[in-house]
Amino acid sequence: MHSLSLKVFTDLNARTRRNCFPGRVGHGLATDLDFGRTRRVGSGCWNGGAAGVRSCRIVACAVERNGNGGNGGGESPSLNPNPTPNESSFLSRSQTYATLKQQMEVAAKSEDYKEAARIRDSLKMFEEEEPVLKLKRLIREAVADERFEDAARYRDELKEIAPHSLLKCSSDATTLGIRVQVRSVYIEGRSLPSRGQYFFAYRIRITNNSDRPVQLLRRHWIITDANGKTENVWGMGVIGEQPVILPRTGFEYSSACPLSTPSGRMEGDFEMKHIDRLGSPSFNVAIAPFSLSTLGDDSDTF
Repeated sequence: MHSLSLKVFTDLNARTRRNCFPGRVGHGLATDLDFGRTRRVGSGCWNGGAAGVRSCRIVACAVERNGNGGNGGGESPSLNPNPTPNESSFLSRSQTYATLKQQMEVAAKSEDYKEAARIRDSLKMFEEEEPVLKLKRLIREAVADERFEDAARYRDELKEIAPHSLLKCSSDATTLGIRVQVRSVYIEGRSLPSRGQYFFAYRIRITNNSDRPVQLLRRHWIITDANGKTENVWGMGVIGEQPVILPRTGFEYSSACPLSTPSGRMEGDFEMKHIDRLGSPSFNVAIAPFSLSTLGDDSDTF
């Protein structure tokens, strides 16, 4: 798996911002956050003096190649080798939706605005009638009107036709004072639905709300696609770094995950240790499950 990652240290108490680019990053290449272009970067940094802005230090921006670590990893048996008709139907509709969105983007870029408008109208009709999107809308409306019985019924219907869709594209979990927040998004420009290639980006924020400094040692991801195919990925630190996170500071990075299906899920954990005492045992910090979906959701960013 190839991951494109940007890492940022955050001081939650600082009132100025200082972004620093090291002179040598990923063999002299940095990847922009649009996950496409690469450019050379040299030494340099700048300060932002706006009050209230957290201090950030960009440590590295590079292309990461994730492989299975010393534990072997590899592929575990499929969780769902025989999807139900409802699940297969949802998978097909998701592929159609992703294809239409890409076709509209292509038409707009080629200045075929008449075709782009036609596809846009088709997308609007699709969004109004697509069962998953419709049920999600009905759930939101029922909760807003305090019709909780209706919301429960809609949720059960949604679980029946698309179990993956109940999982949000974000997650938030705290272990021993270490908070891990994640938000995923579908990247249309890097995806080729007609070839079964779907590209998802995700952003991770780790905040140390404890009173002790910690170091991130290893990562473990469990990635499952819509067919139930699961892959375990282990690695040292993040992009070869093992960052130290002091109390009341944070660490952020962005990365990406390609899938062969229009939806899936990720979860995992970070192995960390306290570094203020010699011989402190390591502990696992949970990364709660989150969805990878071409349909997205209304999850808030962090």
